[in-house]
Amino acid sequence: MAKRRLVLTFPPEVVERPVISLMVKEFDVITNILRAEVHEGEIGRMMVELEGEGRNLKDGVQYLKDQGVGVEEAIKDIVLDESLCTSCGACTAVCLPGALKVGAPDWELVLDKDRCILCGLCVDACPLQLIKVLF
Repeated sequence: MAKRRLVLTFPPEVVERPVISLMVKEFDVITNILRAEVHEGEIGRMMVELEGEGRNLKDGVQYLKDQGVGVEEAIKDIVLDESLCTSCGACTAVCLPGALKVGAPDWELVLDKDRCILCGLCVDACPLQLIKVLF
């Protein structure tokens, strides 16, 4: 099974339609909602992890696009200014999924974007404010 982590943007006219549940039903795609900000009559955003057979997943994502939903890879939504980072590790203490680690051999901070769920806890923990979550 294939997996994709996406940020979905719903225009106001699409927010009130059950596009996610119809995608799940029609294309047999497992949907894990990691983060959402959706309000009736407004633009909605949702970070999801979709899992399914390759063709079903591709067709499900295309269905979302056809319904007017904006689809972007989630990996673009976290930014770390590595050039100014001192690798203090403060952010690692609050990173529950383990996406931020300070490791050997050079003890530099490493961000594993595949593990990141864009919770934003690291943003507040960074004393230099070098991490930004664009959701």
